[in-house]
Amino acid sequence: QVQLVESGGGLVQAGGSLRLSCASSGRTLSSNAMGWCRQPPGKERELIAAISWSAGRIYYADSVKDRFTISRDNAKNTVYLQMNSLKPEDTAVYYCVAKEGRYYNHADPSWHYWGQGTQVTVSS
Repeated sequence: QVQLVESGGGLVQAGGSLRLSCASSGRTLSSNAMGWCRQPPGKERELIAAISWSAGRIYYADSVKDRFTISRDNAKNTVYLQMNSLKPEDTAVYYCVAKEGRYYNHADPSWHYWGQGTQVTVSS
């Protein structure tokens, strides 16, 4: 059974940076697309970044483009989200996700595996 465990969340001031990590266990996900979703308070969950199995294809939501960077280390079964220039509107619970398949496809936005989430709070 696949397990995803996020770490690295916390409280940061606006303009600061955080790096989230997601470690997978149960089986290797080196051939799977992975991503990060977030759910701000009172809002729906949204996909903010996705990365293909080999990191050859990467997607960012407009809201985080040029500020966040997704990456992966398949040897460590870990995916990262580097978040720079954080804004109060980035406050949310951040979830690591993975799917069966090598690529993320907007026509099929479902994710098969979810982490438990990590809180990121950005103060103004």
